[in-house]
Amino acid sequence: MGLTDKSKNEAEQLKGRTKEWVGDKTDNEDLQAEGAADRMSGNVKQAGERVKDAGRDVRDAFRD
Repeated sequence: MGLTDKSKNEAEQLKGRTKEWVGDKTDNEDLQAEGAADRMSGNVKQAGERVKDAGRDVRDAFRD
């Protein structure tokens, strides 16, 4: 996984958690939902990066 991709995904997750927290403290359900969506999007992207890494590992194992 590229460090840049990982950093972007972590930042998206943090942004989502922050929006959720602010939405909770201000009773803003729309902001809470937007934060949850951002956090989940970051999680899905991280999972995709892990799958790509696993594929590269398998490929490399067969090259040896």
